[in-house]
Amino acid sequence: MREKQIERKLSIATKKMGGIALKFVSSSLDGMPDRIVLLAHGKMAFVELKAPDKKLRPLQEKRKRQLEALGFSVFVVDSIEQIGGILNEIRST
Repeated sequence: MREKQIERKLSIATKKMGGIALKFVSSSLDGMPDRIVLLAHGKMAFVELKAPDKKLRPLQEKRKRQLEALGFSVFVVDSIEQIGGILNEIRST
């Protein structure tokens, strides 16, 4: 399973829930998560997608900690099976 396949499944599942999974590109800050997931009622989270068994790079770990320190949820997804649970968690926060 490649990261792109997982990313596509996340986008499709988010759309089925009535939300959007925006591709996030920050030209001024490297290491930011791949997607911002936006759901109804102002629910949002950042999502970093990885191929199975791949780990965050040190800079990605740093950005994750920075965002979490600001109060944002940041999820790391490396399998299709995780998507439903993560979307449910975003929706319920």
